[in-house]
Amino acid sequence: MYQEAIGLVLPRQAEKQALATEEISTSDLQPGDLVFFNTMKRAHSHVGIYVGDNKFIHSPTTGSRVRMEDMKDSYWKIRLDGLRRVSLSALLSMLE
Repeated sequence: MYQEAIGLVLPRQAEKQALATEEISTSDLQPGDLVFFNTMKRAHSHVGIYVGDNKFIHSPTTGSRVRMEDMKDSYWKIRLDGLRRVSLSALLSMLE
């Protein structure tokens, strides 16, 4: 999505995407921000894109259809691992 929207190619792995983005607080969460989850007993093992109203879009597994989920759902709520934003400073650090 970021490649189509702004020409940015983020790393493929969720944990590397987390390293290439800037941490934000829940009160600062906006559509387009990345939401990270611990789904494989390790930090930042899954990522989705926040769309607003506590919802995010993601692909549950490789090759599956993209779908929308509610972050308040108990499965996602207990696995929420971080909120991050693609920012200019994060983009510049990726180039270093």
